Amino acid sequence: MITIVFFFFFNYLHSVLFINYPHLQIDLDTIDVSNLNRQFLFQKKHVGKSKAQVAKESVLRFCPSANITAYHDSIMNPDYNVEFFRNFQLVMNALDNRAARNHVNRMCLAADIPLIESGTAGYLGQVTVIKKGQTECYECQPKPTQKTFPGCTIRNTPSEPIHCIVWAKYLYNQLFGEEDADQEVSPDTADPEAAWNPADAAARATASNKDGDIKRVSTKEWARSTGYDPVKLFNKLFKDDIMYLLTMDKLWKKRKAPLPLDWTEIHHLEFSQEEACGTGLKDQQVLGVQGYAQLFHRSVETLRSQLIEKGEGAELVWDKDDPPAMDFVTAAANLRMNVFSMNMKSRFDVKSMAGNIIPAIATTNAVIAGLIVLEALKTLNSEFDQCRTIFLNKQPNPRKKLLVPCALDPPNPSCYVCASKPEVTVKLNVHKTIVQALQDKILKEKFGMVAPDVQIEDGKGTILISSEEGETEANNNKFLSDFGIRNGSRLQVDDFLQDYTLLVNLIHSEELEKDVEFEVVGDAPDKAPTPSVPEEGKNIANGNKDSAQPSTSSKAAAEDDDVLIVDSDEEPSSSTMEASPESSNRKRKHHGTDTDDAASKRKRLDQQPADDDEDIIALD
Repeated sequence: MITIVFFFFFNYLHSVLFINYPHLQIDLDTIDVSNLNRQFLFQKKHVGKSKAQVAKESVLRFCPSANITAYHDSIMNPDYNVEFFRNFQLVMNALDNRAARNHVNRMCLAADIPLIESGTAGYLGQVTVIKKGQTECYECQPKPTQKTFPGCTIRNTPSEPIHCIVWAKYLYNQLFGEEDADQEVSPDTADPEAAWNPADAAARATASNKDGDIKRVSTKEWARSTGYDPVKLFNKLFKDDIMYLLTMDKLWKKRKAPLPLDWTEIHHLEFSQEEACGTGLKDQQVLGVQGYAQLFHRSVETLRSQLIEKGEGAELVWDKDDPPAMDFVTAAANLRMNVFSMNMKSRFDVKSMAGNIIPAIATTNAVIAGLIVLEALKTLNSEFDQCRTIFLNKQPNPRKKLLVPCALDPPNPSCYVCASKPEVTVKLNVHKTIVQALQDKILKEKFGMVAPDVQIEDGKGTILISSEEGETEANNNKFLSDFGIRNGSRLQVDDFLQDYTLLVNLIHSEELEKDVEFEVVGDAPDKAPTPSVPEEGKNIANGNKDSAQPSTSSKAAAEDDDVLIVDSDEEPSSSTMEASPESSNRKRKHHGTDTDDAASKRKRLDQQPADDDEDIIALD
């Protein structure tokens, strides 16, 4: 019997489901109004309910014989270990965050289960197949900073400045521009992480919509009722809403809780020298909380005046080059960063990050869902030599192709995940880096581990970090140097959930750039193992046979990056496909044959250029 597991966070896989094989779906998310226009299984009556459960029920209505098991849960749950993954013959990913993608990639490598990876962004999309030892794994190629974020992260649990900047830009539209259901900024009461029980999540989503003593109004309606009073807006956004978030206590069991701001308290603070730190141009200075509170007040008054001048029912349009609009987003984003204990950013930094938003498009999702199934059928029929990485482009290439298939890339022998002996080198200051930062920012955030155990290779087997709760908690706030760690020290890091071992070489440096806590030297070990095909049945570390598979959401062509298919029996590999517009022969270049080879490689999906050099932020 063939069993398939789906991991959902995106909605497009809900459009096409395997109905001929038993399969299991896992999705932590609940249905939001903004999900309704990008798939075909959810209706308005389903808002607030489990995506996995509703998808199952919808499919069973038109195919009662389908064998589906639905789980409303997180794939990061330790219950879904390597043995769990070994129950399946195929895994199909449609996730919306890199941490989960990395985790599933490692679990499939450890379990030796084929993985179909996929991603969409606006009109662009791609699908690829990942198979241990035969293709690149999802982490074989370095990824740029993630630009896709779940809505509940933006509204409830921001952890990076970009989350706050996106929230502030949404807030601008909610207050002064065209309201959009996809751009809600108030606390998300249906956050699946805040209510693990599907019934609880549904209740949270619907309770406040029922008739009762409280009438729900939109953010804009409420702001109008106050006359766009800057102080009332400030207290609602940075005090009242934050205090409400604090009542969702499940969110803060493993996170630092936010700290509400009160206008009166901030207003009575004495202006200090720290209110304007940084050198150079005014735009490059970082103000303090009081400074950004005052900027928020001024910008709201200015934007209110602009609305009044335009007349009743007028709306403002976001423009990063409009000073009042930029002041508002800069102030609101930085105040939210302060609430969530992040380092605040200069106006210059905020402007460079406040980019365009890519909408989710149902037709793109449907096309990609179909391609996922086609590649899955090849895999299940043991026709792996026929599998391809397929890109969906916005415009036809010179050969009039919208769908461009590419040969799968071989494993990257230097990958720090699927190499036979994964190894990395990290540069940091051992006198300033604490153990907690090593665990959270380097091992978990950078290298995607879930529950790392760290042992110092000092001849004594000193345990620096233990995944057992409370076992090494006393070490958290100590510096690495307190444990004898110095330049050249080596750490062995094990994540038993992921069946993953990583050797970390440390380089001590006191010359890191400002605000840079560490650097990864190179994308992989200096001495990577040479690619080889292991003997059948040979056990390899991390569940790999020297490497694994192609990185998925990272290999789509940019809008203007024409892709040429070489006239041959075999398509070029996805990482070497290039266009040479000036060449009538349309030859494919090979690595190292041209000095600007890297510049001409097809750009990956999550680092496409946007108009006006703005970053692209795709939200689900």
